[in-house]
Amino acid sequence: MVKNETSFAVDVLLSVCRDGGGRLGDQLEDQLRRAIRGGTLKPGTRLPSTRDLARQLGVSRNIAVDAYAQVAAEGYLQLRQNARPRVSDAVARIPATRVEEPPRPPGPRFDFRPSRPDVSTFPRGAWLRSLRRALATMTNADFTLSDPRGVDALRAELTDYLGRVRGVVAEAARVVVTCGYSQGLGLVCHALKTRGAKRIAFEDPGNPEQHEIAARAGLDAVAIAVDGDGIRVDLLERSGADAVAVTPAHQDPTGVVLSSERRTALAGWLRAKQAIAIEDDYDAEYRYDRAAVGALQGLAPDRVVYCGSASKILAPALRLGWLVVPSTLVAAVSREKSLTDRSTAHVEQFAFADLVQRGELDRYLRRMRISYRARRDLMIEALADELPAATVTGIAAGLHLNVHLPRAVDEAALLAECERRRIVFSTFAREYRSRTRGAILMLGYAQTHESAIAAGIHELATAVRAARTTRGPRRHPR
Repeated sequence: MVKNETSFAVDVLLSVCRDGGGRLGDQLEDQLRRAIRGGTLKPGTRLPSTRDLARQLGVSRNIAVDAYAQVAAEGYLQLRQNARPRVSDAVARIPATRVEEPPRPPGPRFDFRPSRPDVSTFPRGAWLRSLRRALATMTNADFTLSDPRGVDALRAELTDYLGRVRGVVAEAARVVVTCGYSQGLGLVCHALKTRGAKRIAFEDPGNPEQHEIAARAGLDAVAIAVDGDGIRVDLLERSGADAVAVTPAHQDPTGVVLSSERRTALAGWLRAKQAIAIEDDYDAEYRYDRAAVGALQGLAPDRVVYCGSASKILAPALRLGWLVVPSTLVAAVSREKSLTDRSTAHVEQFAFADLVQRGELDRYLRRMRISYRARRDLMIEALADELPAATVTGIAAGLHLNVHLPRAVDEAALLAECERRRIVFSTFAREYRSRTRGAILMLGYAQTHESAIAAGIHELATAVRAARTTRGPRRHPR
């Protein structure tokens, strides 16, 4: 007669934490997986019986039974009647690879990266109340996947909000909720490609990632220069583009506003060419020295896809964006959204709809406009004191300003000096691959506390002085 293996005691190095460490069974499963994956429990290793394991850990036997059963179902253990549990031999065929995380550098002393809101001011209390309302009012059907365009409540609220504050001509049926602008741009590019589009134009300077998104959709990208009045429509007309992406309210990164003459010319080109414009209205809510500029979409709602998101007005981590799509593109864009991820998270959509409906978003934006303007003014004042030879532009709106340094400053040397001093920011040449005469810095002021701005600009000015070229202008032979 074969003796039951489970009668022999076997020890194993496992433990559970009863003080906030999660469910005991989950802890046990996780430790078993990590020990087997990491090689400390090798294939064929015998483990304690469920009764023995429960006694060693001081837990109920059911916890041990359920933990073993779950890990065995995943293929890590072999369970047989009257036999001790063993680590599965199949684990030996799983390569034990380990990805080493690179060491994280210390955080910046002064963070002037542009287009980043102050997430420390995120209205946590208001958002939590909206989340609670969403969970309390959502029906069982709301927890299932339905319309890829998004939930009705948010699309209706966005229709009212965008019409009220941005002059967007919209109806809920033409609103598509996305996971941010980048996803929205990708959806539209794919939809345009299926309709026969071949080429899309982007502003120069402009975000280079947009070119990659267009390329993934199968579209050729062409760069169109921007001047003091915005995108050069005359160059656009000769580009052969079927679509164009623009930032008319606050050009990214120069900060210029598309002039009324250019707006009219662009709308005329869209209609004559039967083309589509993709309007990125990324931070139009933040303006300081000028009246609000309405959305381009209001001039040609049948030819413009309006794009907005919560990334700049609240926080990037929300991953909430929205499109207002011409009726001729709704079906194609909705199809692309369905194929991409079926739908954006519903609970957050209901919560954001509640935040907008209760006026919390308006109150937050009013508060932050005052705060950001104060930070901007402090930065302008500090730059005038520390870098009087520099020219500051793009200050009327948004979350950053541009600093044009004298040509004697070597940009590569400046970036190296600032990296040593742990000052972070962007430049036109590095972020936008633009040909510029002299270094142009993009300094964000939104996420830097008022008390740190003057010190940060002083440190930056010290780095600029260290990066000045020492040799005189090069003489060309006659």
